[in-house]
Amino acid sequence: MTFALSGSGIRFGVVVRAPGARSGGQTDRNSSLDLSPLLRKNSFPRTILSGNSLNESISTSKIVVASGKVLIPGGESDGSSPSSDSVPSTEVETKNLQETSEAVEDESMAETVETTKTEVAETDSSFEGATGNISSSTEEVATGVESMSAAVVEEKPRGITPPGDGQRIYQLDPMLEGHRTHLQYRYSRYREMRSLIDQHEGGLDAFSRGYEKMGFTRSAEGITYREWAPGAYSASLVGDFNNWNPNADAMTRNEYGMWEIFLPNNADGSPPIPHGSRVKIRMDTPTGMKDSIPAWIKYSVQYPSEIPYTAIYYDPPEEEKYVFQHPQPKRPKSLRIYESHVGMSSPEPKINTYASFRDDVLPRIKKLGYNALQIMAIQEHSYYASFGYHVTNFFAPSSRFGTPEDLKSLIDRAHELGILVLMDIVHSHSSNNTLDGLNGFDGTDTHYFHSGARGYHWMWDSRLFNYGSWEVLRFLLSNARWWLEEYKFDGFRFDGVTSMMYTHHGLQVAFTGNYNEYFGFATDVDAVVYLMLVNDMIHGLYPEAISIGEDVSGMPTFCIPVQDGGVGFDYRLHMAIADKWIELLKQSDEAWKMGDIVHTLTNRRWLEKCVAYAESHDQALVGDKTIAFWLMDKDMYDFMALDRPSTPRIDRGIALHKMIRLVTMGLGGEGYLNFMGNEFGHPEWIDFPRSEQFLPDGKFVPGNNNSYDKCRRRFDLGDADYLRYHGMQEFDQAMQHLEEKYGFMTSPHQYVSRKDEGDKMIVFERGDLVFVFNFHWSNSYFDYRVGCLKPGKYKVVLDSDDPLFGGFSRIDHTAEFFTIDGHYDNRPHSFSLYAPSRTVVVYALCEE
Repeated sequence: MTFALSGSGIRFGVVVRAPGARSGGQTDRNSSLDLSPLLRKNSFPRTILSGNSLNESISTSKIVVASGKVLIPGGESDGSSPSSDSVPSTEVETKNLQETSEAVEDESMAETVETTKTEVAETDSSFEGATGNISSSTEEVATGVESMSAAVVEEKPRGITPPGDGQRIYQLDPMLEGHRTHLQYRYSRYREMRSLIDQHEGGLDAFSRGYEKMGFTRSAEGITYREWAPGAYSASLVGDFNNWNPNADAMTRNEYGMWEIFLPNNADGSPPIPHGSRVKIRMDTPTGMKDSIPAWIKYSVQYPSEIPYTAIYYDPPEEEKYVFQHPQPKRPKSLRIYESHVGMSSPEPKINTYASFRDDVLPRIKKLGYNALQIMAIQEHSYYASFGYHVTNFFAPSSRFGTPEDLKSLIDRAHELGILVLMDIVHSHSSNNTLDGLNGFDGTDTHYFHSGARGYHWMWDSRLFNYGSWEVLRFLLSNARWWLEEYKFDGFRFDGVTSMMYTHHGLQVAFTGNYNEYFGFATDVDAVVYLMLVNDMIHGLYPEAISIGEDVSGMPTFCIPVQDGGVGFDYRLHMAIADKWIELLKQSDEAWKMGDIVHTLTNRRWLEKCVAYAESHDQALVGDKTIAFWLMDKDMYDFMALDRPSTPRIDRGIALHKMIRLVTMGLGGEGYLNFMGNEFGHPEWIDFPRSEQFLPDGKFVPGNNNSYDKCRRRFDLGDADYLRYHGMQEFDQAMQHLEEKYGFMTSPHQYVSRKDEGDKMIVFERGDLVFVFNFHWSNSYFDYRVGCLKPGKYKVVLDSDDPLFGGFSRIDHTAEFFTIDGHYDNRPHSFSLYAPSRTVVVYALCEE
């Protein structure tokens, strides 16, 4: 934790003692705190700060794209209503658990497969290389996910688990012993923070309910407003309710920089601030007088013809509040995520709404077979083109898409359909915007953020949180809980976690798997401790909630429970896969290496689950291409209609699009993610509406005339049965339903039996399924023998060459395949089949 002295006074990260009521109201007092543990010498290790001077040139300018309609509480909400209308276990085959085992082509199995970073070795050594991954010499191995239970009938008890001893990580990975000093220091910092929170806040449960004390809180007697702004010299609450008079409602400050005011109810008993009215906090700061949106505001809007956003006091009467009707689904065994953005989810060139998404997009997701929805850009962001990642108001759902009640209705409808709703939460950085956001909130550079260069992300042009600050911890932990509690989100995808965990933010750094890269002076221990705390809170108070971290570094222990010494995430996004596909798509088919593909897909740590994806929103942004566009390019404009002849580029593109997605799902992890529209090969790229601008350095950036043409999803293309997009969509749907039926992503049995560079073949087993991929551009193989574990009769359960999927019908779906005994590709049984070029066929063991 960092303690800073500045001209604006001493700033201590501690809870405040609130002063009494303003006049005639109730007194709301917190117990006085003993600061001695926090001020004691060496209580916290000194935080090393950059020696650079404060960054005084951070631009306060921003670009605001108006949607043409501002949704204001109490106003029209695009027709949303506060109600919604209803509409095999696999046996573990060995005692040793390992994430992946691959058979090499040499029948003697004498060749050792080299591992890098986090790939599991295939030799019978217990550990090999610098990765610390457990290996096994047995043929059938578990993926380490049997602890991932199926949907639980009984509700899990809520309660935050006390800190453990953090020692199990050394049993799971003895290679961590060489970094025990760092890991023990990290865990001691975590235990220390848990202890301090218990001592001064009554526990993590109470500490994470900051929204019950901070910002605007309503009681029977009136409204209390509290704000932490230690740099401010004076503060007052202004708004429509007092005609923006800065002298009417001055706030009082305590010794910890907490400002407070109590407004008693009006004489008639009505609240002193009407629901839906505008409010701001006016402060005299080291940079002058300023009006700011309260940091804990629950709703903010951009009025027509205005650039800055305005805070809205949001407290609708009971009859206008949305009441959830449906229970939250239990955590599924297999996680199939549909990544989406509400604003760009319409086929029309416009900003879509929560209500339209609820009515039009959710049924589509259900039909496709996805069981989880991940929504981007929920937290309010004044710059639309930031894709929601430059957050300005952390507790407010974006008003571009509707009201908070509309969002609740969307989530409740998803729950009715059995779909989990995950939020893409941004705690890695904050918008650089000083008009609408937290930057310079109290007139200082060090309020919620680190000072100087350490507090600024030069690539993202955003501010970086100081995770060692007590009030920052309160703010972020409470923010995560707010979305779970108030809106019933089922978990999070934490954005930019790599940037959080390292002081270099992963910029211009190539992670090689050397453990020194993860555990050293470049690690931001304060940030890692925050991640441990927030995962503690999520899993303790919301046992069914899911926590996914976006980490490209592959940090060991990332998905190990906190009590065992890990960071505590449930899943890590397997980000290297998408990069590998883009790399391969720039090469000719002949250059594709089957072993390279398999290595990338299986290169993950034992017992640490991953969400795999072939492409996400990142690959669709302007300046890049989707997989479909890489494959088919301009031919997509003229040759996607079935009543026109195809081209070799289109045939190749559709075939490989299907194969890439299924091999990613089949080998890449224990979860799968798809960005909306990519299931049918959405053409072109995403380009948010933007106008021309000049950057501070004078560089001119062209705009697109504020066009929404490429900021939408053409779902009509996938639905049109006269277009080739429809076949790709049908295949993606079949792929999801296949996983739903067989649960192969979480099967403990996974084995790669063939990676043939000459034939361009990949064959692997997952669960009771045998996947056969032929990546050869022209060769089809008759009477091709593949190995398998279990004897019996096999049948075709998915065929990418099916005419329904845009294929050429070269596979007989009525054929039966009988195994013969005898080892083949190091499997005890085998059967023969036909493998057409550029196809994938999945075979299932028939239950007799």
